[in-house]
Amino acid sequence: MPILQVLPNVILTRIVFMPPFEMRFAQLLVSALASSSLWLKNCATDCRRRHMMRREWPRLGLQTIPLIRRLGLVCVVAIAPSVSSAEGDVKPGRKVAITFDDLPYAGAIGQGEGALPPNEVVALNTRIQKVLKRYAAPAIGFVVEQSAEKMGAQSRPLLKLWTVDDFTLGNHSYSHADTNKIDLASIEDEIVRGEVSIRPLMYDAGRPLRFMRFPMNHTGDSVAKRSGIQAILERLGYISAASTIDTSDYVFERAYGVALVRKDGHCAERIRRGYIEYSSMQIDYYTKLSQEVLGYAPPEIALLHLNRINADSMEDILKLYVDRGFQFVSLEEAQKDQAYLGELGFISRFGPMWGYRWARERGIKVNGKLEPEPPQWLSDYVANEVGRCQ
Repeated sequence: MPILQVLPNVILTRIVFMPPFEMRFAQLLVSALASSSLWLKNCATDCRRRHMMRREWPRLGLQTIPLIRRLGLVCVVAIAPSVSSAEGDVKPGRKVAITFDDLPYAGAIGQGEGALPPNEVVALNTRIQKVLKRYAAPAIGFVVEQSAEKMGAQSRPLLKLWTVDDFTLGNHSYSHADTNKIDLASIEDEIVRGEVSIRPLMYDAGRPLRFMRFPMNHTGDSVAKRSGIQAILERLGYISAASTIDTSDYVFERAYGVALVRKDGHCAERIRRGYIEYSSMQIDYYTKLSQEVLGYAPPEIALLHLNRINADSMEDILKLYVDRGFQFVSLEEAQKDQAYLGELGFISRFGPMWGYRWARERGIKVNGKLEPEPPQWLSDYVANEVGRCQ
């Protein structure tokens, strides 16, 4: 798009940490490059990313940022139809909360075959948090107490990392029991025993323990059980944690783990890239679903698991949201939206995302067959001893 067509639409020019001589050079650079709508898109995206990373600049030092990237801090954001993300139009103002299930690790912990030793579990958590901090993304980790017990002496220091900065903890039950298969007394016992580690930690941090997420998102398969669960949550002071975006990371994690065991680096990377591609499709599918059902774009809530593929892909996952114009917010802020207020009378033995629940509550028909499925080759790779990845 020629610069003369862009200028009338310019709505913002932001200059951050730019010395005068660089400012003038940057203005010339903008004039030279602005004919490219792709550059404008990348510039706008870079501005958002750097805005979120600015808390890291004092630590990194501007001298570590090449001049050309510092000049990228001067961004012209245009409201032109051609300036959009590759995945869809960038819509500033959208919000997303990042949540992780199955802390401290969504897998076997210990020294047995296929298990991760506690020190490696700590490393996974630390790597994920490092990326979240770089993107200024608040996050909540839902803890399975039985898994925390397997961490031994490293459990408390690890979980404590989730009670500082923009991180917090939530309850994910004691043993990851399926509420469909146990009675109300057992459900309450799972919740109370699930607090053993996290409630003292949250108390010490001066933070309330607000959220409970049920395993598999099973929130009641009958009217009586759904009402009973709601009463238990209210009595114990919990809010049921919602989720609106599911990327089936556990499916990719299973294949990823097999590739790592086989020392199949080629397939491990192919699986990881496939996970990013699928996550991109799922984000678009679920955000569209929420918009169509509610008539507006609510804060989204991404459901992830604390696993290896997320530790190795966290930067790419967060970038998918940044490129779509999302702002990262806490789960608490997200669930202040009207869509999440009040009791959701959804009764099912399944645990779908909230978009489907909202649709049923409102009598809106949704064709779930349109939701993308994880690629079949993942299952084929796991099933075959000498598997092939696409």
